[in-house]
Amino acid sequence: MPGDEWQVPEAGEVAHAALRGAIASMAMTGMRVVTVSLGFVDQAPPQQLAGESHGTRRALVELAHWGFGAFAAAGFGALPRSWRERHWTGPIYGLVIWTGFEATAPLLGLPHAKQAGITQRLAVAADHLLYGFVLDETRRAPQA
Repeated sequence: MPGDEWQVPEAGEVAHAALRGAIASMAMTGMRVVTVSLGFVDQAPPQQLAGESHGTRRALVELAHWGFGAFAAAGFGALPRSWRERHWTGPIYGLVIWTGFEATAPLLGLPHAKQAGITQRLAVAADHLLYGFVLDETRRAPQA
């Protein structure tokens, strides 16, 4: 119906977006394993927030990151349908979250704020782009 795209999304749509956000954060974790292992990133942002962590603490840091990803994606799910249906909205949303990280890193005293070079910043931007892509693409049902 005309005008439906501006209606408030149903709670189920927002919850589904949150689930997609948790999955997208898991994809980011995988990408960060690669970028850290290859030396593009010194330390992933969640570990920068938590400090050196191992074992259970490291698992809790990752779970917190996935929870943050779910929470942020609920915000995506609350956007008007006309925005969410555009193919570029998810990746742009991911880059907006990255911009927020870059803006708050100095306030949080993260090493990233002062020590990250262009390669590290681009690698972190890329994993946020991946987050947005996964967030956007996993909402689509396969077409027969």
